[in-house]
Amino acid sequence: MVQNSEGRNKKQENIILLVLGTLIALGPFSIDAYLPGFDSIAKDFDTSISKIGLTLTSYFIGISIGQLAYGPIMDKFGRKKPLLIGLGIYFLSAISCMYSPNLEWLIVSRFFLAVGAAAGMVAAKAIVRDVFPVHEVAGAISVLMLIMGGAPIIAPTVGSLIIDSFGWEMIFLFLAVFCLLMIFSVTRFLPESIVPDKKVDLKPKQVAIKYFGILTHSKFWSFAFSGSFAIGAMFAYISDAPKLFMGNFDLSQKEFGLLFGLNAGGLILGSQINRLFLRKFTTLKITLFNSVILVILSGIFLVIAIFDLGFLPTIVTLFFVLFLLGFQNPNTTALSLEPFEKKAGRASALIGSLKMILGAFTSFLVSLFHTSSSVPLAVILFSCLFLSFLLLFRFNNKTKVNIRFGEA
Repeated sequence: MVQNSEGRNKKQENIILLVLGTLIALGPFSIDAYLPGFDSIAKDFDTSISKIGLTLTSYFIGISIGQLAYGPIMDKFGRKKPLLIGLGIYFLSAISCMYSPNLEWLIVSRFFLAVGAAAGMVAAKAIVRDVFPVHEVAGAISVLMLIMGGAPIIAPTVGSLIIDSFGWEMIFLFLAVFCLLMIFSVTRFLPESIVPDKKVDLKPKQVAIKYFGILTHSKFWSFAFSGSFAIGAMFAYISDAPKLFMGNFDLSQKEFGLLFGLNAGGLILGSQINRLFLRKFTTLKITLFNSVILVILSGIFLVIAIFDLGFLPTIVTLFFVLFLLGFQNPNTTALSLEPFEKKAGRASALIGSLKMILGAFTSFLVSLFHTSSSVPLAVILFSCLFLSFLLLFRFNNKTKVNIRFGEA
């Protein structure tokens, strides 16, 4: 088992976080890397780009179901063995995607690719909860967000280069090779972080009962749903960004890529500045204060959208929204996991699944509006961030937490 924080040196901690960050980035990287190939895939399978979008739908379904499945399995058998099995599923699925003879095969293969990627997403958060003291969890997850946040910046560029040079199939060969490197890293550098609990019952009814118990824990559902609504806002932006910037503001593909990367950089920057704030203030106080500012900013963005105030106010406001979301994701995750030392696998899985479900829902919702206006996006952002704030406000009011920032 991994030593506690006092028994590890900084180098060991950094290696663990690097491996875990790469694992958690595997899921989003698997989405963004093949997006530039939609047109090529549609031509090869003689179908429309909208139908290729079903490969995204099956991926979201797989990553939601997969996380729920891995939670109790990782509590029962430990983190490492199920993680390696998940990576094995990912590797085989990537090869299957590469050799897909038709669209239906690719849709199914993408589902299992997501099931494999889900193992890394569950294990990363659970292992952080296992090996770091409660007060260090938010900071550790911020490091994971730094690595994970790089995926949407570099993945489309890497994908474009591979597709232009070798064809879309080679994207999945690249992902398969990357997975082999992760299998080596996990085997070599990642120790088992818990004593397996053989008492965990894997019967579906018992799994559902345990998940329900976690879901109804007041601290969990307050922070898990608050974090999920914040992620929902982010997914709505990601889904609408191409239409918003290339459609509404006539940016070129290159200009859009640079702007999208800049905003993703804001998200990463926020997650790292969060680590500095955590040295002085509690995780809860930062999250509460940050949530208020997010509601104000999303309200400003709604006004900008309604009155069509132009490009510069839009991008500046969205940058700061994403910057502050860089605080919310690690902090709400850490606060959600705090009560569950022995059930960290299941709690981590439930958090991940809720976030993906809310993210998929807001992505779908914003895609329903075929309009040049940014008002639908602004309404969804404001609604998600206001609901996130209400959940935090309710918890704060119920527990009588003092959020004055003069005290750490």
